[in-house]
Amino acid sequence: MSTSPYCVSVPLRWSDMDAYGHVNNVQFLRLLEDARVTGFREWFGGDAGDRSLLDEGVLVARHEIEYIAPLTFRHAPIAVEMWVTKMGGAGFDIGYDVRDPEDVGDGHYARAETSLVLYDFAQSRPRRIHPDEKAILEGLRGEQVPFRWRGR
Repeated sequence: MSTSPYCVSVPLRWSDMDAYGHVNNVQFLRLLEDARVTGFREWFGGDAGDRSLLDEGVLVARHEIEYIAPLTFRHAPIAVEMWVTKMGGAGFDIGYDVRDPEDVGDGHYARAETSLVLYDFAQSRPRRIHPDEKAILEGLRGEQVPFRWRGR
């Protein structure tokens, strides 16, 4: 299990706000996607002509998100911590915490989990996790996302 989650700084956009001046709930999924794309490029490569997990194919099968506090627009990015919560033969789940970076504050805005399936678009079917991918994902393992409903 990883000692601390992987963390990405994700900038907010003015267009993320809703009529109440908060980052809109659906925009949180974009923030998670931005963090995931950055993480996948770092974890699995993709620079200098290498094929990455994103190039080979990965589909979102499920999102679950719990909003903790309103996030208002500001110029400072938010910190998205990510870790692997579960792995199967052809997919894995990623947990997230959406927080203030340490130098900005101590706000905690959301926790979430995404189920991903590796997909072979040429064959039009899911594909197995390669051993090298599994080794990377194992290094990112962490606890289940502490959703409040699980404590009931």
